[in-house]
Amino acid sequence: MYKTIEIRGMVCGHCAAHIERALNGMQGVRAKVDLATKTAVLESAYEVPDEEICAVVQDAGYEVISIH
Repeated sequence: MYKTIEIRGMVCGHCAAHIERALNGMQGVRAKVDLATKTAVLESAYEVPDEEICAVVQDAGYEVISIH
């Protein structure tokens, strides 16, 4: 499963790293955040509910705009 997450609130490399650590903390998830495009690409062997992704990003202090 691959999902692209558009995130609002990232302004620097530290923000991107913080979100990447939070997403990679989810069980079975590998994520890569791109500050330039304000997105994260999430990869997992199983389906991760959008609500769970949103909760992790929001707990980190950022806002999910969309998930594709």
